[in-house]
Amino acid sequence: MNVGETATFSVVAGGTAPLSYQWQKGGADISGATGSSYTTPAAAMADNGSHFRVTVSNTAGSVTSNAALLTVSSSAGVDMLTYHNNNARTGANLAETVLTPANVNSAAFGKVNLFPVDGKVDAQPLYLSQMSIPGQGIHNVLYVATEHDSVYAFDADSGVVLWHKSMLNTGETTSDSRSCGQIVPEIGITATPVIDRTKGMHGAIYVVAMSKNSSTSTYFQRLHALDVATGAELFSGPTEIQASFPGTGANNSGGNVIFDPKQYKERPGLLLLDGMVYTMWASHCDHAPYTGWIIGFDASTLVRTRVLNLTPNGSEGAIWMSDTAAAADNSGNIFLMNGNGTFETLLDANGFPNQQDFGNCFLKLSTSSGLVVADYFTMSDTVLQSGADNDLGSGGAIILPDVRDSGGQIKHLVLGAGKDTHIYVVDREDLGKFNPVANNIYQEIAGVLAGRVFSMPAYFNNKVYFGAVNDTINALAIADARLSTSAVAHTSNTFSYPGSTPSISANATSNGILWAVQNGTPAALHAYDANDISHELYNSNQAAASRDQFGAGNKFITPTIVNGKVYVGTTNGVAVFGLLP
Repeated sequence: MNVGETATFSVVAGGTAPLSYQWQKGGADISGATGSSYTTPAAAMADNGSHFRVTVSNTAGSVTSNAALLTVSSSAGVDMLTYHNNNARTGANLAETVLTPANVNSAAFGKVNLFPVDGKVDAQPLYLSQMSIPGQGIHNVLYVATEHDSVYAFDADSGVVLWHKSMLNTGETTSDSRSCGQIVPEIGITATPVIDRTKGMHGAIYVVAMSKNSSTSTYFQRLHALDVATGAELFSGPTEIQASFPGTGANNSGGNVIFDPKQYKERPGLLLLDGMVYTMWASHCDHAPYTGWIIGFDASTLVRTRVLNLTPNGSEGAIWMSDTAAAADNSGNIFLMNGNGTFETLLDANGFPNQQDFGNCFLKLSTSSGLVVADYFTMSDTVLQSGADNDLGSGGAIILPDVRDSGGQIKHLVLGAGKDTHIYVVDREDLGKFNPVANNIYQEIAGVLAGRVFSMPAYFNNKVYFGAVNDTINALAIADARLSTSAVAHTSNTFSYPGSTPSISANATSNGILWAVQNGTPAALHAYDANDISHELYNSNQAAASRDQFGAGNKFITPTIVNGKVYVGTTNGVAVFGLLP
């Protein structure tokens, strides 16, 4: 039932009349509740999880019924199941009814809690509303993964730990940094997990964890599926991640390139699509040998069913995307940008590189029958850019809602940006492939972003928001299926490395707020009016006596905004922001 509704409990009892009834809530008698049925007053959220029972008596004695559980849901209950809120990766929660531009200010809003954990939080926290936790009642639950190979389930409102599980086997530790300064001092769970509420008894959260056997120095990558209510391993998991693919490229053996767990980290967030969990792999810095891997697993069994290598006859081409995640459309196509690597400018009859090496490309992958590259785009100077470590895939791509051009034609667009600072807008039906003379692309915008991109844009109300390095957040408007070629608004402050991935909260199209985290010491949470981001509503450095500060920042942090709270990963926990008591 929802807040404001009533519930009726009834009992059928036999025995010698007259029978008398006494209803109880939480073991205490309810005054006046002495009939064979009882109707509650209008329910509040405080009634959620209450137990009701009735004692029936006659001259022979009395008997008490089993307890009935009352579940009260907020009509605004929202889940956050995946990175940047949805598979289009727009970053928008359009069902936020608590936070508004009127109440997000330092007088009414601020840090209300800090949930401590055992390591860095690089993954975006996920959220399930109104979860039934065995033996603990109904809770809004925040799921937090750490680089210490732990997964926590917190009561999202109080911070009580509902369960905590380590992904380490006996005799294992988290991975060392692999002589790379990108993730230090340990590598455990880096990628944002993904949740499927329909799997298992209560739902499943899928997590990739890296570990190391402390005696043999053997490294492992494993996919776990955990019960969201208990943390128990599901589907006979975890499964070790291993793969090979036909090719003669880096780390090949016997006609196949081989996936070596120690050479990779699962950096992009997991993608759940049509019953499959897709993992995508980055290297440790540029430490060879490595290639570009995508490995898919059946979400119901954890059996590996799909493998694609993007540079099977070359090298590099790993999938970085700065801890964002690949996007997917409703037709089962996956869109991503990969890093610098081998690309053959000699094309086959279909306009594809003749050795099927797709380094430094904007990619469309089809999942209709296996996993294959269906289309791609790369720049006319892609070989030079790869040689200069100028990745297209340093940032993440988002899928725009369908838009109409000036002729009334519907366009299906996806866009992103990387180290060269250009914004690339591609048509999902024809990405543009490779042209050595000029980029054959739907739209390319230069000169708007002042720095490289190590982030993902957000979308709201026909605007796209980019947070480049040492740049303001810039808002570009969409009209006639085209992005404006200059910013229509920008924040008053700039964001140092690595820039910022913005997120949006709104109630449908109203009360839009753009949220962004500034890395640094201290880090800062910023909130802006999404309709005019030059108007800052709040930042966590405004309040006196450092009231809202939460310590040093992590490099790639995307906030989770849901049900009146903002959750921000830190180096030792999750900072929680909301309306002040």
